[in-house]
Amino acid sequence: MSRSNWKVRALKAALRIMLAGAVMSTVWTAAPQAQVQAASMDSIRVALFLDLGSKYKSTVPAVTISSQEALTASFVTPNANIQAAALNAGEQTRLSSNSYRVKVMESKDWTVIAEAVKKLQATVDKPVVFSSYTEQGKVYQLYTGMYASEQAAKEAAARTALAAAVYLKGQIPSAKGSMHLTTGPLASEADAEAMVRALQYNGVDAFKAIVPAGEGVSYEAWAGEAVNEAELSALQSSVSKTAITMVPSGNHPVGLILREDAGLDAAAPQSMVHYMISGPGSKLWLAGTGAGINVKERSGRTYRGSMEAGSKNGQLYLVNTVPFEQYLYSVVGAEVPSSWSMEALKAQAVAARSYALYQGLRFEVAHVVDTVLTQAYNGISSEAERTTAAVNATAGEVLMSGGSIVEAVFSSNSGGVTADPSEVWNSGNNLFAAVESPGDASAQAALKKWYAILLPSGQTGYVREDNVKETGSTLSGLKTMTVTANSTNVRPLPMIQSSVQPLTQMNPGQTAIVLDIVSESGSYDWVRGPFTSEQLLGSLKGRTSTSLPSVITSLEVTGRGPSGRVTELTLNGQALKVSYPDMFRSALGGLPSTMFDIEPTGSYTVLGANGAASASSSTPLTILGADQAKRPAAAGMIIMNGAGKSRALESGQGFRFVGKGNGHGLGLSQWGAKGMADEGYDYKQILQHYYRNTTIVKD
Repeated sequence: MSRSNWKVRALKAALRIMLAGAVMSTVWTAAPQAQVQAASMDSIRVALFLDLGSKYKSTVPAVTISSQEALTASFVTPNANIQAAALNAGEQTRLSSNSYRVKVMESKDWTVIAEAVKKLQATVDKPVVFSSYTEQGKVYQLYTGMYASEQAAKEAAARTALAAAVYLKGQIPSAKGSMHLTTGPLASEADAEAMVRALQYNGVDAFKAIVPAGEGVSYEAWAGEAVNEAELSALQSSVSKTAITMVPSGNHPVGLILREDAGLDAAAPQSMVHYMISGPGSKLWLAGTGAGINVKERSGRTYRGSMEAGSKNGQLYLVNTVPFEQYLYSVVGAEVPSSWSMEALKAQAVAARSYALYQGLRFEVAHVVDTVLTQAYNGISSEAERTTAAVNATAGEVLMSGGSIVEAVFSSNSGGVTADPSEVWNSGNNLFAAVESPGDASAQAALKKWYAILLPSGQTGYVREDNVKETGSTLSGLKTMTVTANSTNVRPLPMIQSSVQPLTQMNPGQTAIVLDIVSESGSYDWVRGPFTSEQLLGSLKGRTSTSLPSVITSLEVTGRGPSGRVTELTLNGQALKVSYPDMFRSALGGLPSTMFDIEPTGSYTVLGANGAASASSSTPLTILGADQAKRPAAAGMIIMNGAGKSRALESGQGFRFVGKGNGHGLGLSQWGAKGMADEGYDYKQILQHYYRNTTIVKD
């Protein structure tokens, strides 16, 4: 198709499409909203871990930081950063928030602690182990957390008491908090260390603390982990019986608690420094000179720039502050393959830059997050020479409309046609529209075909084409097949899923009926399911305002938008209500897109010549066999539709979803951009095809 023809025919083609979708990554906000926009930005704040409740939540009890160079750890104050500590090159350091937590148990026996850790790792209460000291020597202390409130910590204490019951040996897990006693400033770090040991030998949990003082820091000894004033008062009474004078440090004192972490591997203890950030608004700034900072809990990735750690909603947050254009080096490399045409990479760079600048401080302590909720960001690991060159070649260029930066949302593959805003968030604008995106189909070019088969057992499944040998045909004209290798997997979907067991295996000589030959499920074509009524009801719970039945007997598409995406579904004849159409994806078990058809696996409808239903699975048919015997329609019966497509009736009602694309489908389609670039379009033409009524401006 020529360039002019497919542009002119875009909307007509969109209206004809009955299946569609979107992509490699998903970048989208649930509804159009005003944002505080920056015309340019020297650096950007990217949240790696952050708890904002329903808005965004990605948490861990602690993070493990390291670098090939020495790092400085400084308190962030309104006037200046005050250096608090130095992190040695090559050494791991742990960070957490001095929030509510649970002290589960303590023991001198590492084996007991390690077994309890393994047990708790499989629960919602994630473990952290510290080392402490008594007159008898080292003891290991097992905690879980952090938690947002005293009540949440108490509930967690009850859970851990059950989960770790066999290891407790009479100990009772208890909630701990951030109220402490303090000695006040001491003359030196060594004095603080000696005071901590004296308290520990008297049976008091105590810690060395670094506290900001003027333009520097002081060292104190803190004792206890009280959750309320009553606990703190009781602790003070106990400590008063020693020769050590301590006073309450106030609610949530500001400082850094130094603890000895017992390490990350349950196989053996591994001592490392652990800093607990204490006090409302306390922030710790970690900086080096350019070697990068590694975060073990983020897949061991290394990041340019600096890190800020603090507390939000009782949880540790970790934000990477990185030069803005260097952030884009990672984003573009994470979003699209560096092997793609340079014009496609440039289009991605401008879209990513515009999208990021549009966000403002959307996540309170960060502009963006590192997941596809905004844009994929993997630190240095996703940088590549060609994607970096694309960012540099378009430096400062953004998409503008009406004097404002465009929120340039994008998706990996729009399934052949992009979405209209009405199909995503129930409203429209003049920036996005259903436009043809023929390059999307190239995502299938390197993928195999799969045979949809019916086994003699009545099971249906899929075998990849390179494992199939056709053997003949049935009396009804359907092909038969066998496999070419022993123990060939029959998959539940036309794709290899390492985490999903095959339905069964076939050997050469065993035969099955070929129902269809389909594309491999990927970012363009896909199949999901079949899902049972119970599975769908579980997924729908909390995502729809429609009153749900006890059993789903029918699920039908009753409305589509301009691109063919689903905008209305009926469940048992009742409209299924969601907040916005794109929410059907998550409501139905995480479908790749809303461009889909639904195949009921255990039912059928027979239409008469006038188009009216003359029979269905609710009024079973009687089938006359070749032997003249009459039998009721049952599982394994092959049904052929008017288009000549066959499927097998399966036992029990289920629902299979067959669609195109992956994601919301708004704005630029990454595969579509690749297709246009391969045809000779430049990045500006690509961008203005996908983003309507826009101009490209260089800051």
